[in-house]
Amino acid sequence: MRAGLRAAAAACALVLALSGLAGCSQEGASDTVVLGATAAPPTLDLTTNNAAAIPQTLLYNVYETLLRVDDGGELRPLLARSWSQSADGLRYAFRLDDRARFASGARVDAAAVADSLNRMRSRPTIEVVRTQLAAVAAVSAQGEDTVVITLKQRDNFLLYNLSGVAGIIIDPARRSDLARHPAGSGPYRVTGFSPGESVDLEASATAWHERPQVPRVRFSYYADATSQTAALLSGDLDVITDLTTPQAVSRFSDPKRFTVTRGTTNGEVVLGLNNFTKALSDRRVREAINMAIDRKGLLDVVWNGQGTLIGSMVPPTDPWYTDLSKRWPYDPARARSLLAQAGHAHGLTLRLRVPTLPYATASTRVITDMLGRVGITVVTDELEFPARWLDVVYTRADYDMTVIAHVEPHDIVNWANPDYYWRYRNPTFTRLIAEAASGPAGQSTAKMRQAATILSDDAAGDFLYLMPKITVAKAGITGLQRNAASLSFDLTSLRRSSR
Repeated sequence: MRAGLRAAAAACALVLALSGLAGCSQEGASDTVVLGATAAPPTLDLTTNNAAAIPQTLLYNVYETLLRVDDGGELRPLLARSWSQSADGLRYAFRLDDRARFASGARVDAAAVADSLNRMRSRPTIEVVRTQLAAVAAVSAQGEDTVVITLKQRDNFLLYNLSGVAGIIIDPARRSDLARHPAGSGPYRVTGFSPGESVDLEASATAWHERPQVPRVRFSYYADATSQTAALLSGDLDVITDLTTPQAVSRFSDPKRFTVTRGTTNGEVVLGLNNFTKALSDRRVREAINMAIDRKGLLDVVWNGQGTLIGSMVPPTDPWYTDLSKRWPYDPARARSLLAQAGHAHGLTLRLRVPTLPYATASTRVITDMLGRVGITVVTDELEFPARWLDVVYTRADYDMTVIAHVEPHDIVNWANPDYYWRYRNPTFTRLIAEAASGPAGQSTAKMRQAATILSDDAAGDFLYLMPKITVAKAGITGLQRNAASLSFDLTSLRRSSR
């Protein structure tokens, strides 16, 4: 390292120690784009951990799939240049792009794809992935260029599932340390990982479909949204991937310095209710909670009125969307009456355990106040995210209520799993989800619409709002996605013009 750069690095370290900022730019580092995000990945192993921060960084950037979801929510070819389905829906054939290469230089052939998908469905892995691949009976290679997936039963959601974590293709020769060294075929490869702080990516020498225009990218993680905003304003950061303090948008109004992009997401922010606990197993209590919370008022406070009210676990971009946002109107008097009917006329105490994410902690303050007005005492507990929240709430379901954004596409299906952390059990809902997946494709949308209505009517949770997508970048940085239609923060089209 040259003496000048060593001095700059030392000065940067001192500034970071004094300011608490998580990133710092150096002179001469213009070939790196620094992205600021909030939730940090606890590991880089997508096969063992369900944290959404991992695919945000790696999906489509480091790992690729047979097909991908584009910015408009449509399926597009990726490793597979084309695919076909048998008339009975039980056999898919994917024709691979013969140009595809792993970062190691090895070809992404049919044997490697089959090996990766078979490992994902047969070895211990995250529960959501096992569920998404449950209908698969076999994955096999036919020659070097064709992969065949045979199903036990029709799965109308399979293609979408294969475009996400369940469908990532891992280099079979390089999977000994996926927690720190992911081995994919994407345009970037991981060159550094500091848990809780940053992930460094570098353009892969074997990028096969489009050479990255930005040689290096760093994801820097900020627990404090104020520090993240300050870092972009001071020049230590190039992009805020998701602005979680919309009140700060006005600070980036100068188009000569910044570009603000607004879009939509799959991120349903849910007041999750543990349906297994004694109080919350009573539908009247769940209804009371829904009617005690002014969702429009909460959205105004937490997101400055930006975002969308939804009423069920379905964003407007899904084909089975119905506007159910008015199903449970704000009615504190009715909420108090329902609580009295349920035997809680003299009050009820519930634990609200939330992740340390800005939208969740801000929502908690509003929810605590609103529930308190109808006689529900809320005991709050902020859990470090992701590790602590995933352990206490997601894995052990040791909670009464929580606030979290679920960003996976088509994630309403998780409510059909009685062991998921909501512990929701409704045989009719579960049957409809199963029929939508495995029944005639032409009936799938109607079945999903029925299921979404049941979920809302049952007050299984309180579907607070759909998160907006607000990205802020320095002027000259282009090619950023407008919407969050998948789990990926896609860097494929990222550009940085000289200024």
